[in-house]
Amino acid sequence: MNLGIEAASFYVPALYLTINDLAEKRAIDPLKLEKGLGLYKMAINDVHEDAATFAAEALLKLIQDYDLNPTEISRVYLGTESALDAAKPTVTFAIQMVEKVLAEKFGERCFRNCDVVDLNFACIGAVDALHNCLDYVHANPENKAIVIASDYAKYELASAGEYTQGGGAVALLISSNPKLLEIENKWGVATESVFDFFKPRRSIAKSDLTSATEQMADYLELFTDEPVFDGHYSNQCYQNRIKEAYSHYKTQAKLEKPSKNWRYLIFHLPYAFHGKRVFSEIFSIENSLAFSTSEEQKLVAKSAVYLDFIKEKIEPSQRASSEIGNMYTASIFMALLSAFQVSYDRGEDLSNEKIGFLAYGSGSKAKVFTGKVGRNWNEVVAKWNLFESLKQRIQIDFETYEKLHRKQLYDSINPNYKGFGLVCIEQQNPVLIGARNYQFQ
Repeated sequence: MNLGIEAASFYVPALYLTINDLAEKRAIDPLKLEKGLGLYKMAINDVHEDAATFAAEALLKLIQDYDLNPTEISRVYLGTESALDAAKPTVTFAIQMVEKVLAEKFGERCFRNCDVVDLNFACIGAVDALHNCLDYVHANPENKAIVIASDYAKYELASAGEYTQGGGAVALLISSNPKLLEIENKWGVATESVFDFFKPRRSIAKSDLTSATEQMADYLELFTDEPVFDGHYSNQCYQNRIKEAYSHYKTQAKLEKPSKNWRYLIFHLPYAFHGKRVFSEIFSIENSLAFSTSEEQKLVAKSAVYLDFIKEKIEPSQRASSEIGNMYTASIFMALLSAFQVSYDRGEDLSNEKIGFLAYGSGSKAKVFTGKVGRNWNEVVAKWNLFESLKQRIQIDFETYEKLHRKQLYDSINPNYKGFGLVCIEQQNPVLIGARNYQFQ
């Protein structure tokens, strides 16, 4: 039975800050970020946007672009680490928004019989959702599922992760008609519990709150989008898990050099050049390029043979990341869209080519798997216009960026915005405190 991705769509916020502007304000050499990490722009949420609106935008676009009937979708699974509630899944907000837009054509609550849930494992959560939905369609080949990856990467101002921020969503239609990409049922997996990047509940002493009242508990529990992280350690964890998962995949697939058969390598990209950096060691081993020190490994990474490998099999997948930044769960799927769009624009025929995926989520886990491109893949990609859409965004200045980051603005920056937006968060009704209300405009 053939299973995989039948169609795909995406959403990227309309606002961006150039990395050059950020570097100038933070006294960082722009070349370090642009040439060293492949960063040029980072997508920024507008006032009314969050992971739920991103997901709704990508879901609605998928339905409309490919003329889908939402009543025929059996499940919508969302991978995110930007959840809006500790109990209510973010995907429920997204489907409610989309239902209202589709009500006239499909009736009220067109997703009423659809199974929905959030999956959370840092940046690999949407890959887990994909894995789960593939199993579901395998058991129910007449049914279809949608996987959405929706996130925004937000770091503390002036922190070491600030220049890797970004956001957006990708939606995938999973079915037994994998027009875009057939996913092989062989998975390399590696897991280890580490603290390389996490978003803990934090506490602050009541005495430290200038507005503390007697009704407060001794400590106020806080949650913030900004993570606790160790960038160098996280990079090492990423590399370790990928090596372990890749080794496990080779055993599952009974292949000595899987990457030799892959047209593209698709990575989770916390920054555009990350994939090509972490794969150099595996490449060295597979191609018998001996090294014993980190300096020798750097020479391998700069060798002509590896640079040719990058140019052919990795670079096209990096291009969207350079323009968007880190999309967390959505970054690996945006890398896939980027590679497909480059080949489409070149007029290249990818039919039956193999594509390798190397996914990672902090905490930590990696998955390695393979897909085979469908014969009619270009009919799917023809709907995207990925790079043209990225050119239509609005550049903001650094002062506006900082105000958005601090949530000091209350009106949308984009005056021509049309789409889903957060209207208000309930503050008065005692049984609805914190309820989020959205609308389509």
